[in-house]
Amino acid sequence: MSNADQLARIGQDRVLILDGAMGTQIQDLKLDENGYRAERFADWPVPIQGNNDILNLTAPDAVRAIHAAYFAAGADIIETNTFSATRIAQADYRMEELAAEIARDGARLAREAADAAAEATGIAKGVAGAIGPTNKTLSISPDVNDPGYRDTNFGKVRDAYLEQARAMQPFVDFFLVETIFDTLNAKAAIKAVLDLRDETGQDVPIMISGTITDRSGRTLSGQTAEAFWYSVRHAKPWAIGLNCALGAADMRQYIAEISRVADTRVLAYPNAGLPNDMGEYDEQPHETASHLSDWAQSGLVNIVGGCCGTTPAHIAEIARQARDAAPRQVRAASASMRLSGLEPFELSA
Repeated sequence: MSNADQLARIGQDRVLILDGAMGTQIQDLKLDENGYRAERFADWPVPIQGNNDILNLTAPDAVRAIHAAYFAAGADIIETNTFSATRIAQADYRMEELAAEIARDGARLAREAADAAAEATGIAKGVAGAIGPTNKTLSISPDVNDPGYRDTNFGKVRDAYLEQARAMQPFVDFFLVETIFDTLNAKAAIKAVLDLRDETGQDVPIMISGTITDRSGRTLSGQTAEAFWYSVRHAKPWAIGLNCALGAADMRQYIAEISRVADTRVLAYPNAGLPNDMGEYDEQPHETASHLSDWAQSGLVNIVGGCCGTTPAHIAEIARQARDAAPRQVRAASASMRLSGLEPFELSA
């Protein structure tokens, strides 16, 4: 039985726990430019400090230790350190040719941590291959004076995602298309994962997580949470939800909106509140956990974790408060969905 199948069975009885922020933990390492470069990139022609994904190559022990800390805190599933491991995102550092290697090593490090945790606990541990939104948008022009202009296209974005997914697939249990601000970008990622499925014959489940950018209740490309679900449900995701942008206090209503309509698992991993004037997150572990525990007790979610500003301490408290709650019951699509041609699908164990 695959790790995904084992986690699905565990998730029938309790809420599953996702990890917390990778970037927050990397910031705590206080690495300077040389810390990012290490020996391999000592002579790289442009600055690379801030390229967190390159640490898969230059500081693998530190990345693996962060994963291990989240498992020790109670996570069932961790995300790979590959949020920006695409040619498009790595172009900022002139590291396009390294994108696949970064993605592969990030997935390998997470797999090693997951296998070690599973061996120590006797419980299946999952790895979600993190696929970020890139720093390009397909739906919105980057030039306010030319609304029709795009500096990339669907095919290029799909190809970048396919390269990333192909590199990660040997090590991951899920693909997590996350922090989606532009649904067309997400569709390119979904297309890449489905094309890889056809290419390899391996059915790696997809999780999808959007981001509501502000209190308007919409993604940057203009969709409500409900509309976002309908636009990606054709991918038959293993789970659908929201992350980042808003803290838990402001995210609840949008998670409830998805929970009301989705015929699959719902996941939520908000930031630790909203950033302060210094861009830092002040929400304490018990505060974040109290929100997510309420959502779990209210039957809104199947998977919870944390995004920006959350730490292993946050995940430990979330696990303590929320993991024993009964998971949200996955419902079949409503009659109105069936009449519109949006047929429900069978949710496998």
